[in-house]
Amino acid sequence: MALNAPKASDLFDGASPREAAERMEEFTGELSKSLSRGSSTPGQAPAADPTAQLEALVSNKSLSADAAASLQNALTIQRSSMQNINKEITLTNPLDTSFAAFDLEAPSKLLTPRPTPLRNRIPRKKGVGTSHRVKRILGYTGTGTGGVGNTWPGITESTTTAFGSIDFQRGPQISYAADDLVLPYNSYSLSDAVSFDANFSGLGYQDLRQLSSTSTLYATMLMEERMMLMARGTASGYSGALAAPTIASATGVAKTATETALPNAQYIVFVTANAGISSTGFGESIVSAQAAETTTGTQVLQVTVANPVVGALGYNLYIRSGAQAVATYQGTFQGLTARLVGGTSVTTANTFVYSTNGAAVTRAAADTSAYATGYDGILPTVLGPNTGFNNAINGAFSTSNPGVEFQTVFANLYENVKADPDIVLLNGNDRKQLSDAIKSGSNANYRLVINQPGESGTTYGSIVTGLQNEVTGKAVDLMVHPWLPQGVAPVLSFTLPIPDTEVSDVWANFLVQDYMGIQWPVTQFQYEFSTYFRGTFFCTAPAWNGAVSGIFSA
Repeated sequence: MALNAPKASDLFDGASPREAAERMEEFTGELSKSLSRGSSTPGQAPAADPTAQLEALVSNKSLSADAAASLQNALTIQRSSMQNINKEITLTNPLDTSFAAFDLEAPSKLLTPRPTPLRNRIPRKKGVGTSHRVKRILGYTGTGTGGVGNTWPGITESTTTAFGSIDFQRGPQISYAADDLVLPYNSYSLSDAVSFDANFSGLGYQDLRQLSSTSTLYATMLMEERMMLMARGTASGYSGALAAPTIASATGVAKTATETALPNAQYIVFVTANAGISSTGFGESIVSAQAAETTTGTQVLQVTVANPVVGALGYNLYIRSGAQAVATYQGTFQGLTARLVGGTSVTTANTFVYSTNGAAVTRAAADTSAYATGYDGILPTVLGPNTGFNNAINGAFSTSNPGVEFQTVFANLYENVKADPDIVLLNGNDRKQLSDAIKSGSNANYRLVINQPGESGTTYGSIVTGLQNEVTGKAVDLMVHPWLPQGVAPVLSFTLPIPDTEVSDVWANFLVQDYMGIQWPVTQFQYEFSTYFRGTFFCTAPAWNGAVSGIFSA
């Protein structure tokens, strides 16, 4: 096998043409001698390792310094190339990224829950103009509603009643209470965009324009569901922003046997009223004035809000120690009292382990609980001043008389307006607590029936599927709402148990324009999509609805 000699330009880079020719002649002469010495047949190189041959040449002491250096360079190159050639093919050789195929499953999987039970159930009615207007008769003599009192109807032959400036021999006139609501329509929209590069790069894997449009539509539906549940508006006729809480005290108190004391430090405390949507997105009042307290080595911090904030679902607790620059979110508590402890875990409701990793309180001057483009959803209605009855229990469900919290609401709603509610909305954890309260209740009449006892196994588990209204006898359905915050359970009426009210639906959307999907003209290197709808959400008869609030975790 003939060995191809390196080029002179590779071996003698930088030498003049004459010098390179002389060095090349010397190099090839010595190379031929070496090959001849190792060949079994004159003029033919042995089947030897080229690397070994070059090593033998380099060891020749008769070579000039330049020739020896050139051979050493050639030997280095040969060793490197042989190293790569001799290695087997693996997942990392000769390419770190391998030659393996990608088992990519198309298209991408949408692990995105999107239930909208209220939007699916509550009617969507046609609206016109710039606002929705409702004139309501809230009560008249004898109804016991609207603040109208009773009038004795008995008369004699001499009984007279003034009609204008003239007295007539007639019975007394009845009284009315009424109002006139004007609720503005607002516009709502969400948008998304897909760049040209992303769209065309995704061809064959997924239609990204379709994904963008579908995701934006579902996002709009999900946000409308939350608005219908928790939104607050600032326009006339709506609840407006939550008031900032007032801290009554922030006090170091002795820890209990199961609590861990806080590190010795001064703690600066802030509290906001929570509207239920998020402690870090939108949904809380401006912060309270700060309170400060220094704890000792055996104490925890107890924070107390002075008075309930109307409409608040709870209170967000923000605290910083003297070493911190900003206060950070510690948790949301129901009722008026929270405790902050050291350690790593807690077992008591409204008790939080001190952390410096929570979201910072930055909205001291910016309320996020209500919006100029908002309306009043279900929670502001059932917790606000126009509610039929709000039973703030500020504790866990009773186990001695399970369900009594809701029976109190049923009784008061019937007493006030003769309401007969249709449904109770519950957070999943609150429904579980209610079911457990019945099973563990000391006075509860409760029985488990195991079907087919002879079989090898049985399905075990029990839940409360409804509540019997002890006043009217009606079975009230329970529904777990996927986005309802823990701690509040609205009691809702969808129809009125009164003939000729002219109210077909207690809750309704009034829409000048229902959902639109808009594919915008291309004005840059991307495809843009928006949703749009315009309207308002309204409860015609808030007094026929109520709530159980302040539900603590068991």
